[in-house]
Amino acid sequence: MARVIRARDVDAVLAYSGYGPSEFVDGEWEPGYRVGQDGRRRVNVFHDGPGEADRLEVYRLELQAAGFCVIPEQQEDGGRRRLGVTAG
Repeated sequence: MARVIRARDVDAVLAYSGYGPSEFVDGEWEPGYRVGQDGRRRVNVFHDGPGEADRLEVYRLELQAAGFCVIPEQQEDGGRRRLGVTAG
């Protein structure tokens, strides 16, 4: 049975590794990561700003090293890339 995962735990790993979250400032998103809870057993990670694919790969490696199961995904019809993160 899959374990519960919290967005705050994923956020803590990325923040501790020195990555900054994206912020909405003056009507625009500043570059960085963003996490979102997607049910009890999954968290999605996005990168706002340039270099989306490269940054997501860096986040994937950090999260896997921390013991999470990470699956790179792309939303339908050429939409945003993201990482699907579950407890390892």
